[in-house]
Amino acid sequence: MILTSFMGTILTRSLKPFKFINSYCQTLDFVEEKGLGLYVHIPFCKKICSFCPYCKVVYDENLAKKYKKALIEEINIVGKSLKGRKKETTSLYFGGGSPALMIDDLEEIIFNLKKYFIITGGIGIELHPDNISKDNLKKLKNAGISMVSVGVQSFNEKCLEALGRKSDNFLERLSLIKEFQFDAVDMDLIFAIPNQTEETLIEDIRIAFENGASQISTYPFIDFTFADNKYNPLSESQKKRMLKKISSYCRENDLERTSVWTFAKKNTDRYSSITRDNFLGFGVSATTLLRDQFKINTFSIESYIKRIENKKLPTSLTLYFTLRQRVLYYLFWNSYSMKINCKNFKEYFGLSISSLYGLELFFAGILGLIKRIEDEYVLTEKGAYCYHYIEQAYTKAYIDKMWNVLRKIPFPEKIILK
Repeated sequence: MILTSFMGTILTRSLKPFKFINSYCQTLDFVEEKGLGLYVHIPFCKKICSFCPYCKVVYDENLAKKYKKALIEEINIVGKSLKGRKKETTSLYFGGGSPALMIDDLEEIIFNLKKYFIITGGIGIELHPDNISKDNLKKLKNAGISMVSVGVQSFNEKCLEALGRKSDNFLERLSLIKEFQFDAVDMDLIFAIPNQTEETLIEDIRIAFENGASQISTYPFIDFTFADNKYNPLSESQKKRMLKKISSYCRENDLERTSVWTFAKKNTDRYSSITRDNFLGFGVSATTLLRDQFKINTFSIESYIKRIENKKLPTSLTLYFTLRQRVLYYLFWNSYSMKINCKNFKEYFGLSISSLYGLELFFAGILGLIKRIEDEYVLTEKGAYCYHYIEQAYTKAYIDKMWNVLRKIPFPEKIILK
């Protein structure tokens, strides 16, 4: 908490906190935004995993039908602000939960999005291994899905047991994905799981790539305060060693580091649902990031449906950025992808990055955290670890606190993050 507060104060040049307020607005000012992405949240799971912090409930068919109706109506409410025009967007991602539990509804949801948006890039979806079958994969292809991210977490039985999960013909299921030739196949793996060793972690990575992964996303095990985990994650020193081991193994095997926690085969499409300068979020708990504001939908499915039935957006909280707060948010997520393009920064903010943070960039270079390559600042190996450490601190100080409140109160008055 001290680290994030100190960095926020230095980089925003202000003691002003990030203040999320219950300020309702029926319109979203996205029409002129460039590089806009789309995200749809499906909150249903077959079983609730204790380690997962995301907004989800056990699947109920009747509730899912009501949710789909409300989701399509939210798309219509937002889309109608385009007044007959279509907005170009970079991508569409379905997250959850387990979106495939509404697999027969995906085509209709995508159809309604395409009434208002031109999706120029791929359409991605998160998959639980249990949802992988020939029939489901065929439905995904027919719906226009071109990328999948499989939440494997680990192939090791002891690691899965620590997460409250078990493998069920993982390799057989993954072999089915190969047959359908998706443009990108991401496999999510967790490191610093109790009982995990560096050897079992590297074995997980090797198995993932040998069984069809075009990239892996490796996330540290973070014990959220509201999670019901039986075990604590490994220590930060162990996490550091594991992240270095992942990086060195992937480098030795000619794999490209595409973000702090993501490694991919070269010359393949990328699966990334978060690194967008702007995005619209649809569904319960979905977030929307625009030039001047960050909005979060209610985490309550019942409240979400009720708001939509009243023809209102389901916004729970809104943060109105100061300029430097927005710049900080931009830099944080662009740093996750390992580089900050100076030209893109100036085009977005109308200011050069050096005019705002010349001193900080100088010292980051002296400390070996970044290096300048042509028109980009690129994170070094040391810088990537520094980001990894800060991201965990940010998660515990900000995301954990906010989600803990939103899980209990559909529309809180405000949340102040210092």
